[in-house]
Amino acid sequence: MASRTANFCFDAADPRAQVAFWAQVLDDFTPDEDGDDDEAGLHGPGGRDLLFLRVPEPKTVKNRMHVCLRPVDRDRDAEVERLLALGATVVDDRRTADAGWAVLADPEGNEFCVLTRTADEAGVRRT
Repeated sequence: MASRTANFCFDAADPRAQVAFWAQVLDDFTPDEDGDDDEAGLHGPGGRDLLFLRVPEPKTVKNRMHVCLRPVDRDRDAEVERLLALGATVVDDRRTADAGWAVLADPEGNEFCVLTRTADEAGVRRT
């Protein structure tokens, strides 16, 4: 028997603010109504939750693990612009016209990537 993920935890100065940001980023996650100032979460598909835990110290180094996103209803560049408008910042832009990704940070500095959509997701016919 193997293990399954229960949740993914993120350190946060303000767990509720992080939940508010990520709830706008991820269309298939909903805020946990039982969250408080020390611990707040988002419920995801298949019970894969994101949990934000209050810590006293600020983020100081690069994440060892990060989330990679694929846009659902727009292209990568439009999604990057949407996320920037929500409060994300650009950490490293590795985009080219038809490939690559953008590394962004959430309002507390946690890095995440925005990838291109796959050909199937973009509706591109393969020959």
